[in-house]
Amino acid sequence: MKSIGKFTNLMLIVILMMFVTACGGGSKDKTTDTADKGGKEVSGSLVVSGSSAMQPLIAAAAEEFMANNPNVDIQVNAGGSGTGLSQVAEGSVQIGNSDVFAEEKEGIPADQLVDHKIAVVGITAAVNPNVGIKDISKDNLIKVFTGKITNWKDVGGKDQKIVLVNRPDASGTRAVFNKFGLNGATPAEGITEDSSNTVKKIVNETDGAVGYLAFSYFTDDKVTPLSIDGVEPTDENVQTGKFPIWAYEHSYTKGEPSGVSKAFLDYLMSDDVQNTLLKEQGYLPVTKMKVERDAKGNQTNK
Repeated sequence: MKSIGKFTNLMLIVILMMFVTACGGGSKDKTTDTADKGGKEVSGSLVVSGSSAMQPLIAAAAEEFMANNPNVDIQVNAGGSGTGLSQVAEGSVQIGNSDVFAEEKEGIPADQLVDHKIAVVGITAAVNPNVGIKDISKDNLIKVFTGKITNWKDVGGKDQKIVLVNRPDASGTRAVFNKFGLNGATPAEGITEDSSNTVKKIVNETDGAVGYLAFSYFTDDKVTPLSIDGVEPTDENVQTGKFPIWAYEHSYTKGEPSGVSKAFLDYLMSDDVQNTLLKEQGYLPVTKMKVERDAKGNQTNK
């Protein structure tokens, strides 16, 4: 009888140990192993598509994330904001990147998508250095781009014909500039180029030229960024809402993200990305914005 009692006690001890182990006492949650890197040690694959402007940023972040999580494979495709939104809505990709709100694109079921604002981009007019101005009123900026002012002397510059350099209709940069720089006005006809790098080159090489570029392209004196109504195009002025031409960079998911999608999006919002990688890629951290905007362009303080 004593041996039976000892056996019963031994079995109880074994069961108790198994229960403690099952509750986490003897195991480690793999998802916390790389928390200090902003990501999670997960496994699986992820396909991201959309905004061409966002592709270098997302690709760089994906490379770092995969280095921290060797069992993850992330494929980053471009194709434009419309493509990213369409593909994530139909479920062919897990994340769709966009320079604009989903509500701004026709045919996109925005109510089915969840918006993750990853970064902010500031944009301003860029002129040939010989134009002779560094500041312009917003009213005159609109008149320049709509063809109502055709000579720089009319806005304090040289007696020189204005040459407009635009982006294509599908460009997210163009959409942002038109909406917040031109108050929705349609630009006059001019030179149209697909690439921001090409826009910068043409503005630099063409007397009287003016285009528009993200802040990240103003790394030298080849083109002159314009202040608007005396407000300089700086990160700080965007973050405080003083400078008007800026927009979010969005990563959309169909419904709330989970698994690899959630882990990667969490990583994009980590300090590693927001405070370091974004700056390297020419973006502003969304986490430091003191103002916010909705899909209609209404700006409010946080």
